[in-house]
Amino acid sequence: MTTHERSGATVTDSAARPGPLGWLHATVADRESLRSWTQVANDGVIATAGILEGFAGAGASDRTLITAATTATIVGMLSVGGAEWAEAASEREAQLAAADEEAAEIARQPDVEHAEVVAYYETKGLTPQLAREVADQLMAHDAVDAQLESEHGILEIMSRAETVRAGIGSAIAYLLGAAIPLIITVVVPVAAESSLILALSSSLLSQPRVSGRVPVT
Repeated sequence: MTTHERSGATVTDSAARPGPLGWLHATVADRESLRSWTQVANDGVIATAGILEGFAGAGASDRTLITAATTATIVGMLSVGGAEWAEAASEREAQLAAADEEAAEIARQPDVEHAEVVAYYETKGLTPQLAREVADQLMAHDAVDAQLESEHGILEIMSRAETVRAGIGSAIAYLLGAAIPLIITVVVPVAAESSLILALSSSLLSQPRVSGRVPVT
């Protein structure tokens, strides 16, 4: 039995979740995810361009440049994808720990936990009577889910598949970014490729960066 099953928290069954195309569409439509992928792609461009610029400055051949860039891209994909997966997995563990904690609190002092849900909906603008009715129904349906939403802002616990997809998505984004300077190396004349790669790197480095995930409270 898994942690979330012990606590009673809801984790949507994998069969009920969207397939790869549905997940990709939802991710692209989400501004935060799209911004995160764009930053990872920028990192891929900058890292690969820096390697190519260094090797090109040393007079390396195109074959050496392509081999170095390909190797660096694979390493970068594994590094970025692994880091994103670890971050997502850590967030999932935090959500499951919060679910276990709330389940224990509900078992120990159900009235206090119920009052907290009522207070939450009162702050949302509901009247005390309506807030109590909403809390009664939510707590009767799934008390742990009601507490997770009201106290932690967790609407749904992340699944294992979502943590894997997060890592794969970042790895693909890095690959797409790294491919840009690599393609430039292959198709652009040697006399112009260094200047073009340097200009591309400079333009991306000048872009502001934003913060990543919001931690579970």
